[in-house]
Amino acid sequence: QVQLVESGGGLVQPGGSLRLSCAASGSIFSIYAMGWYRQAPGKQRELVAAITSGGSTNYADSVKGRFTISRDNAKNTVYLQMNSLKPEDTAVYYCNADVVPGTSYRDGYWGQGTQVTVSS
Repeated sequence: QVQLVESGGGLVQPGGSLRLSCAASGSIFSIYAMGWYRQAPGKQRELVAAITSGGSTNYADSVKGRFTISRDNAKNTVYLQMNSLKPEDTAVYYCNADVVPGTSYRDGYWGQGTQVTVSS
């Protein structure tokens, strides 16, 4: 059983910062890519940022220069540093990981989501 647990969401004013964390736990043999997605009300879930096990990163155009994704492979944890937040960043943010479990096949796993609200 693999679980992803997110933390760090909340309410912040425009221009502020938040740092999201997502820790993977359970029977894990290895983790390939990890990423953050978001879903705003009435919209489809979209990729925000992703990072490979080797550290290569990919960002949505809307967050380039403002968000930074990083990971700690020893802790099976991925982070999303969000700066210069805008109201349009308001969404539920989900963590995703491409995991090879210790006793099963490679698969994608999702966290439960954490709410980020940017408002004055």
